[in-house]
Amino acid sequence: MAIKKRHLMLGNLACVHGAIYAGMRFFAGYPITPSTEVAEGCARELPKIGGKFIQMEDEIGSIAAIVGASVAGLKSMTATSGPGYSLMVENIGYAYMTETPVVVINVQRGGPSTGMPTKGSQADTMQARWGTHGDYTAIAVAPSTVQECLTETIRAFNLAERFRTPVTVLLDEVIAHSREMVTIPEKGEFKVYDRVKPTCTPEEYVPFEMTPNGVSPMAGFGEGYRFNVTGLTHDTMGFTTNRPEEVSPKLDKLANKILKYRDETVKMRTEMMDGAEIAFISYGSVSRAALQAVMLARKAGVKVGTVQLYTIWPFPEKQLREICAGCKKVIVGELNMGQMIYEVERVLPNNIKIHSIQRYDGEFLTPMQLLEKLDEVL
Repeated sequence: MAIKKRHLMLGNLACVHGAIYAGMRFFAGYPITPSTEVAEGCARELPKIGGKFIQMEDEIGSIAAIVGASVAGLKSMTATSGPGYSLMVENIGYAYMTETPVVVINVQRGGPSTGMPTKGSQADTMQARWGTHGDYTAIAVAPSTVQECLTETIRAFNLAERFRTPVTVLLDEVIAHSREMVTIPEKGEFKVYDRVKPTCTPEEYVPFEMTPNGVSPMAGFGEGYRFNVTGLTHDTMGFTTNRPEEVSPKLDKLANKILKYRDETVKMRTEMMDGAEIAFISYGSVSRAALQAVMLARKAGVKVGTVQLYTIWPFPEKQLREICAGCKKVIVGELNMGQMIYEVERVLPNNIKIHSIQRYDGEFLTPMQLLEKLDEVL
């Protein structure tokens, strides 16, 4: 049996290889710390396989370009950080309304405003859910290792194509700029999901039809199917409408096509949760520290486990309640002033005491800091 070749790779570059594996052939972006290596990697790798890379004038142009490329039939991606993501959110909302699959890599850094460009953060957690205006349901995923930067980017593209929606990959600077050994999967090793194409004639095509699973077949511009695309509320043919009987079903569709199939999006990892009375809940780089802290605490006889969230949005409500059912306490670790903890408090029953440990000075949470918090709540 052949041994797979492994590569020492930066987290940001692992995202590039994951995106290409998933079929990404168009990238438009604007350099911004700490995500710039994603753009650099795409500029280097995409021309080798017939893909296209464009450095845009700004982040607004970047998100607009990838939406357009996706409507034309290409799997598309951009990468940015907090200030750039803020500029993108209006056109991310456009992608929600037009049901256009795109992937946005957000390598989080300290903020607000210019903040700390070279320091890590998880303060865009809520922005990934509520960034744009209006009613919609967001999908956001998060890796905690460089290998997971690759695999979670593949998953992000699969979810975007499956549900015809934007998907955000929430990295933090710690993971994005870590170097670890990575195995690039062989073709066929991971499932790659492609958007459903129409099989009817162009004359019969209804671009936003109400299908049983809420996801309409998507033709690309130039494939012979003529259709209208607008960010205004529209009917099933894509034309503007203000009729209540057409507006409500459209907005219901944006939410239900994801929420009814929530189990397809949820992904979590648990370690040592059997018999655990206390659980750490975290994502990204904090999950690495939490795992180390739990291993040390277990050796000392403390009944503690860890829950790592790969899917941040939609929040894994049912799964988290089931996993933490036997716990007396949970500790939510975040690189912000407290964002994910509000979801944990909303989801878990009142008999579970919820504590938090937060760091927002640009440095990362360490296993010893988590152990100190564990001692405090025991």
